[in-house]
Amino acid sequence: MLVRHALTILAVSDLERAKRFYAAAFGWPRTVEVPVYVEHELPGGMRLGLYERTAFGANTGQVPAPIAAGALAPTELYFYADDVPAAMARLVAAGARELSPLSLRPWGDHAAYFADPEGNVLVVARPG
Repeated sequence: MLVRHALTILAVSDLERAKRFYAAAFGWPRTVEVPVYVEHELPGGMRLGLYERTAFGANTGQVPAPIAAGALAPTELYFYADDVPAAMARLVAAGARELSPLSLRPWGDHAAYFADPEGNVLVVARPG
């Protein structure tokens, strides 16, 4: 049996803000856009969806708890970037909050940690 990861969906409190942030931070093309959901195609074929929190709950039967302002969600998205400093600059310009500066990590990658406006942790890295 083959199972492959195709799509990650983040439940967000403010879909318009999330749409603006991800467009500015990454510039990935949108492949789906409806009033409560947008989906981006990432290089390599993966997809990232942003789902308005209450509408997300219609699928799961339970609305996820909102993340308090300034807190972190228990989610980390880890991206390799060809130009990590440029990716970091785009994240900051889009409104990301820096959590940990670019540095060599124990697993060998050079990585910088940020939080998106919803508190999801975003990492931009390059292999060591």
